[in-house]
Amino acid sequence: MGNKLYVGNLPYSFRDGDLEQTFGPFGAVQSAKVMMERDTGRSKGFGFVEMGSAAEAQAAISGVHGQQFGGRDLVVNIARPMEPRPPRTGGYGGGRGAY
Repeated sequence: MGNKLYVGNLPYSFRDGDLEQTFGPFGAVQSAKVMMERDTGRSKGFGFVEMGSAAEAQAAISGVHGQQFGGRDLVVNIARPMEPRPPRTGGYGGGRGAY
């Protein structure tokens, strides 16, 4: 089991420091990052927290999952590796040319 957590259903006002404060009581927070929209700078409503150990991560899941912040029930679980995206085809410069 890993020590990197996915945190979903975050209030849009949540920032990195808020994640760190929320998870700090459960152990050493190695990193805390709220994912933001590139264009608007607005929160996407989810983020990632890396705890110091798998045991601390499990304690954080038990302590934070389902807790309400800003009227929203947080979803916390072990982060899964990102699925590889299929190659993009079509459009300009993509796919096969028809010569």
